[in-house]
Amino acid sequence: MPLIYHITSAGEWAAAKEKGMYEAKSLQAEGFIHCSFDNQVEGVLERYFAGKKDLVKLVIDPEKLTGKLLFDWSKSIADTFPHVYGPINTDAVIEVIRL
Repeated sequence: MPLIYHITSAGEWAAAKEKGMYEAKSLQAEGFIHCSFDNQVEGVLERYFAGKKDLVKLVIDPEKLTGKLLFDWSKSIADTFPHVYGPINTDAVIEVIRL
């Protein structure tokens, strides 16, 4: 299964490492954490993170996730995105890339 990616702030990632799990605000608001495939990351950055600083890209191994991973269609973008239905366990994050 291909790797998936999630963009967050360095501060939110640091807090997640201390807890052993990452919970984006969308998990409570929408029931899942938005992720993307490699070819979708640039568009996500342009649409939702333009002008923001101190960002990191989490590289996630789907095989290590303890939460449920589903692939959902986005009507607004006309593409399928990976979504994690639950917190992301930090040991599923195999690399953190500063943006």
